[in-house]
Amino acid sequence: MSTAIGIEKLISIDSEILMRAINPGFRLSVSVIFTSINRTLIALEKASQLAEPLKSGIEILAVQTVPFALPLDEPPVPFGFVVRRLKEMVAQFAVQIKISAYLCRDQLEALKRVLNRDYPVVMGVRKRWWPTRNKRLARKLRRAGYDVILIETE
Repeated sequence: MSTAIGIEKLISIDSEILMRAINPGFRLSVSVIFTSINRTLIALEKASQLAEPLKSGIEILAVQTVPFALPLDEPPVPFGFVVRRLKEMVAQFAVQIKISAYLCRDQLEALKRVLNRDYPVVMGVRKRWWPTRNKRLARKLRRAGYDVILIETE
C-alpha cells in the first residue's frame, strides 16, 4: 500500500483571491491538472470558458511525485518555481482560481483522493499519435469515473 498524499500546500495570488476562496459562496466546479506551464495555461483558458457561465471557480492541481528513496517532504526538484509561475499565470484570468500543490508517491492515487467526480477535469497534453504519460493518466481517470477533457497542443 502506498502513501498517496503527504503534504498539501495551498497558494493564493493575493488576499482578495484568498478571501473569495474562503467565502462560502465560492464553489469549485472545474479542476485543471498541471502538466507543464504552457499546456496548463491553454487548459486554464478552456477551463475558464467552462466555469464562467456556471459562475464558479477553478482549481489547479499541481501534483509532484516523490520517489520512495527520498522523504516525502523533500522532492528531487524544488516545487517553488512551478508554484510561483502558476501564481503569475492565474493573475490574468477573471474567474476565481485556487492553486493546490501536492507531493505524493503515486500521482493517480493522489488525484483520486482530491478530485470530485461531479466536476469536469481539464488537462493540457502534447499532441502525439502514441499514448503519452499524461494521456495514459487521463485514460485511467476516465476508467475511475472522472469526466476528463483533453486539450491537445503542439
